[in-house]
Amino acid sequence: MIDDRSIQRALAAKGFYVGIADGDFGAGSKKAARAALVALGHPEAADWTDARCKIGFQQLMLTEAGFDPGAIDGWSGPQLLAALEKWQNRLRDITPPAPEIAHQNPIWPRQGDVPAFFGPKTQNLIPVALPYPMKLAWSGETVQRMRMHEKVADSATRVLGKALAHYGMDQLSALKLDVTGGCFNDRVMKGGSRPSMHSWGIAIDFDPDHNQLRWGREKAWLARTACRPFLDFWEEEGWISLGRERNFDWMHVQAARL
Repeated sequence: MIDDRSIQRALAAKGFYVGIADGDFGAGSKKAARAALVALGHPEAADWTDARCKIGFQQLMLTEAGFDPGAIDGWSGPQLLAALEKWQNRLRDITPPAPEIAHQNPIWPRQGDVPAFFGPKTQNLIPVALPYPMKLAWSGETVQRMRMHEKVADSATRVLGKALAHYGMDQLSALKLDVTGGCFNDRVMKGGSRPSMHSWGIAIDFDPDHNQLRWGREKAWLARTACRPFLDFWEEEGWISLGRERNFDWMHVQAARL
């Protein structure tokens, strides 16, 4: 589904939400979604559940963005999921305004400034010793090193070291935080047209099988409470989680702001 911050910003733009777009879809956000639907031509939403109102407002957002989710009825279905996929694809090719990413730690550049900061893609890569062994998602092979950009090597090593100290190897394995989809991979963004952050070796994927590209927080393993410290460690170093920011591609962390 659409990430909660984007929903809150859309509600605020229409004058129904006055809180901070913090990604916490609490009572104020739920009340705003219901009020927006009722005021914008869907009075039946007054009797819907909170969850149904949230879906209904996302349907309204998608309709206004030019992606047809079907009827604005608060129910999920194939047409809504197809519209959400198009929405997600577009997010990969747009640069959000600065206020939308003000909460992101400004240690690393924005995606548009990556070439200037990191240099040409596919260059300045080094093999980095991992604090704990990882298994390649596609083969199960155990690796002790990962190829990444030299500027992010120390940062990534610190994060993984914190993860090992916090969880221990047994829990890392139980949570599949020792399964990786890799770092460097010279390709375009999935569903987009610009080069992926993987092309610079500044993004890492974790456990793609349990954090699939289109999955939201209701399914992705990395959205679970047990994995919260893992993503916190990345954010402390300025990396961002696409799952937390956009509620899709939960496998992915990157050393670049949106």
